[in-house]
Amino acid sequence: MNIKSLPEITRLVQDELEIFNDYFKKSMKSKVSIVDLVTRYILRQKGKKIRPILVLLASKLAGNVNERSFRGATLVELLHTATLVHDDVVDHAEQRRGFKSINAVFKNKVAVLMGDYLLARGLLLAVDGNDFDFLRVVTGTVKRMSEGELLQINKTRKLDNDEETYFKIISDKTASLISTCCEIGARAATDDENKINAMRDYGENLGIAFQIRDDILDYVGSSKIFGKPLGGDIKEKKLTLPLIYALKNSSDGEAKSILSAIKNGGKKLNVDRVIEFVKTHKGISYAENVSNEYALKAINNLSVFENSEAKAGLESLVRFVVERKN
Repeated sequence: MNIKSLPEITRLVQDELEIFNDYFKKSMKSKVSIVDLVTRYILRQKGKKIRPILVLLASKLAGNVNERSFRGATLVELLHTATLVHDDVVDHAEQRRGFKSINAVFKNKVAVLMGDYLLARGLLLAVDGNDFDFLRVVTGTVKRMSEGELLQINKTRKLDNDEETYFKIISDKTASLISTCCEIGARAATDDENKINAMRDYGENLGIAFQIRDDILDYVGSSKIFGKPLGGDIKEKKLTLPLIYALKNSSDGEAKSILSAIKNGGKKLNVDRVIEFVKTHKGISYAENVSNEYALKAINNLSVFENSEAKAGLESLVRFVVERKN
């Protein structure tokens, strides 16, 4: 089965996504007018819906999409949206998906409280549906995401990140939620622990491959309309895998010079110099190889399932993640 693009993957669950969209809109409703005003603004910012797609494909692969699948997809999308709203406050971000951010339009206090509201709505949705297995998974995910973010902040301040810590950060910050989407989707459709664990591990490996690719694009991508510009991580003093490898495989003097430039550069930081340093010391090719290794692990995790459209879609999603250009 030859599925090559994200729109083709999305079409595999197109009907289910339309049902999910209704669930998602209803889950955000409130009798408080300002809450409804902000939620309408959020709903205008149409993302790719990767996380609900993962939940629905996982359910389809493990059994069938059902009411629990839709509640699970809504839960993870509410959690994801809440984290984005909070992240924009922390990062002082002015834009999100081509729109002004919630904090830019409604100010920080409203944005923080709105993020809290979305998280609470997701948790209540699970409680009302008696989806306590979902709650157990999601609360662990929130813990991991928070720890990963705090660890990254600490390492950014000290500028002493190493490869082991890098993987801890991206596993907790990014891969945990993608893994949760896949696990919840499987849990909604089956009690088979082998299938549930396979989908959880698929999501973890997919998430790591995704984040490494994202970090590579900071060095080789073009400026992104809705994302970070080229060299954004460097300016924010984030030591990601391409740079960590380059620093490890250069002379002490060169490494110290680059770290000093990043630490003290500010607006005068020569981003091109750092990018060239990483390319010269094979940081890009190393990170690409590692990303491909995790992509292969993700595809291998699916071997417990019989061939189907859903399985082909999840395999194609892995390829899309490691080959994307923005």
